[in-house]
Amino acid sequence: MNGDGDGTTDGPTRRETLKYGGALAAGTALAGCSELAGQDDGTAGTDSQGSYEACIEPVDCLSLEEVPETWMALTGPWADMAVALGQRDGFRPAGWYPESYFYDRVGVSMPTDVPNPLAGGGWDKELFYELDPDIILCDPNYLHGTGFDDSWDESDTEEIGETVAPFFGNNIVRRREFHDYELYSLYEAFDRLADVFDERERYEAFADVHDDLWAEIDSELSADRDRPEIGLINFGSDLESGDFAAMTTDSEGLEMKQYRDLGIDSAFSEEHTDGMLDYEALADIDPEIIVVHGGVRLTDETGEFSASAFHDQFVAPLSDHPVGRQLTAVQNDAVYPGPYFQQGPIVSLFQTELVARLLYPETFGAFDPERFPDVPEDEQLFDRQRVAEIIDGEI
Repeated sequence: MNGDGDGTTDGPTRRETLKYGGALAAGTALAGCSELAGQDDGTAGTDSQGSYEACIEPVDCLSLEEVPETWMALTGPWADMAVALGQRDGFRPAGWYPESYFYDRVGVSMPTDVPNPLAGGGWDKELFYELDPDIILCDPNYLHGTGFDDSWDESDTEEIGETVAPFFGNNIVRRREFHDYELYSLYEAFDRLADVFDERERYEAFADVHDDLWAEIDSELSADRDRPEIGLINFGSDLESGDFAAMTTDSEGLEMKQYRDLGIDSAFSEEHTDGMLDYEALADIDPEIIVVHGGVRLTDETGEFSASAFHDQFVAPLSDHPVGRQLTAVQNDAVYPGPYFQQGPIVSLFQTELVARLLYPETFGAFDPERFPDVPEDEQLFDRQRVAEIIDGEI
């Protein structure tokens, strides 16, 4: 926590070497930042004294003299990106992250006992001070713009940014009401975070793995090949009572990255996403495939994906209902767990492979819920060992 010394130091603290180059205000235009972030030579904004800049909307540019050693991330995408850049040791967890079984497959041990920063019904300000990170990987507007805590306003966010650590992040999962500035793609955000941690080589190595995965997919799926439609329902749908929260697949943000990249359309229209659908309305649409958004979150006592828990929560209620059992997807055993929106470059690789196998089993191999996320080696769309090597710095 800050202020626990005697007030004298021999030089600037690490915190003092991380300085804002601009204001927190939402919607601030970043003149020149897009040219600074993501330069291939790894010297984005570096001056002759060795300080450097990293820039992202809406926080403007950070001027850094040292690479941050400790960091905090409230959401999965930013935590995943930092881990991918080799920063696991500096993680100060508090928030919501992907399931740890993804990381186990690439040799990363993720924390399991993670504080919930909203556990008391509002943002836990003291938690920020207790964790005392060098940098907070989060869009600052996320704290006061989401409405999760009515008592928290912009002045609270500014306090954290000024007295705990600077913010660096963008709300990249989906466009929220407050988000009236640029929404970056996953790899655009990842590119900018690489500037923060001075990890250009790791970023480029990950980008190569991502590009190779999509090159493999594109080589197997011709442009004129029919793309299936899916009935995407939210994880929070209550199938016992017949309340289905329908979703579309083309919304902005990394939440729907896999579906957009694969050109997968939704069986539901925007009109269907207003309110809930009941069994009769779902039967009228009758999607051939039903995917539960975030279904991969269900785990067993060992932390692995639980096929039985998914079956009990989503497949069994559909099969037991007199209307549900008549749905085409139910009769064809095509009710599947879908990707979780808390994804970064590591988890996105697994979840892209998942969607390809769910929707094109004859091309990429059939999804096996009892083995997921493990896939026979000759059917893997990316090299797990290569990902582990990049994280470990074996570029």
